[in-house]
Amino acid sequence: MKQSTNKHHVFIIGSVWVEPKSSAAGSRMLQFIQLFLEQDWQVTFGTTAQKNPNSIDLTQLGIHEIPLELNDSNFDSLVKELNPSIVMFDRFMTEEQFGWRVAEHCPDALRILDTEDLHCLRKTREEALKKEMDFSFDLLRNSDVAKREIASIYRCDLTLIISTYELALLQDVFGIRKELLCYVPFLLKAIDNKQEESWKSYENRANFISIGNFLHAPNLDATLQLKKHIWKLIRKEIPKAQLHIYGAYPTQQVLQFHNEKEGFNVHGFVEDADEVFENSRVLLAPLRFGAGIKGKLVDAMLNGTPSVTTSIGVEGMCEGLPWNGFVEDEIAAFVSKAVELYSNKEIWNQAQKNGIEIINQRYDKKELSSDFLHRINQVYQGLDLHRNQNFIGSMLHHHLLKSTKYLSKWIEEKNK
Repeated sequence: MKQSTNKHHVFIIGSVWVEPKSSAAGSRMLQFIQLFLEQDWQVTFGTTAQKNPNSIDLTQLGIHEIPLELNDSNFDSLVKELNPSIVMFDRFMTEEQFGWRVAEHCPDALRILDTEDLHCLRKTREEALKKEMDFSFDLLRNSDVAKREIASIYRCDLTLIISTYELALLQDVFGIRKELLCYVPFLLKAIDNKQEESWKSYENRANFISIGNFLHAPNLDATLQLKKHIWKLIRKEIPKAQLHIYGAYPTQQVLQFHNEKEGFNVHGFVEDADEVFENSRVLLAPLRFGAGIKGKLVDAMLNGTPSVTTSIGVEGMCEGLPWNGFVEDEIAAFVSKAVELYSNKEIWNQAQKNGIEIINQRYDKKELSSDFLHRINQVYQGLDLHRNQNFIGSMLHHHLLKSTKYLSKWIEEKNK
């Protein structure tokens, strides 16, 4: 058993640089970083991605930033020199790329996988939608992405799961032991009376909003649904209504949707999403596929903005609590509820209160952080026993180490 430590060195290997204003994944990563810093832990962040204007400067938080290269043996000496006690992989692809190197050169480091959302679930749902098929667990089990992602989960000591739905799915569909999983949704401060009183009232808000990073396929599809089917029906009922669409990395197709006469306004990236939320009356999120929990729906609740979304949108988010608005999958019902929520002050006010309950009961940072940190310490101290009980993980590590190691070395030599 390891000695208990009050101070860890966490090496986070990111899939991208941290962009909290561009995506929910960026916000979540920043929440983890801030939590680690609050424990007085040392944090190092590295990624193979290129920086862009939306990336925040982590050095301002006292974090060491390291650009990484794929298939580069310099990583081996780097990670040995860093000698982290915890290595956190941002999505399973980074674990595939760097996990074997970490295991070989820092065998005593606790390996944590942050899935963000289950990629295999999102991708399988997207494929089923494109092929006009019903989603099924059999489709999911046969997915190549599922085989890769589940293998990555087994190879890690602890995997962070953002959604209660996905937590149950991993155990029930794939048979993963609960000891390998840790439920950690968004870590948020409770909404108190002072914050609630600061929100603009129903009368002082106007218009509909839609928001989401357009590199994320579900958001692009939702915008297409609004343009082709939903918005024109809402405008028939509320002729003066305006829809404002925001999101980083809009495609040329999305930008061409902008039409002031139709009240369909495309703005692209927004510096202060909270400001547009608190001035808007209703969020529209007609998501037809996806996974995880939806940052836009959380941000709406944090700003007192009710929403209309789908069963995919609310999945794993409220655990039986009344939703912050309405949940409808059919277009006609979605439109009807959007009009009702926008036009009825009493219903709108109740929806806002529902949102407060969801945030305060499901996403309390204090309670969730305590459980998360306890699990880290528990697994870290008993790491040898923990790994001995995960034979599938050690078996997969053995085979991946052999195959990936020599493929990587071959690519490295080829690149020279």
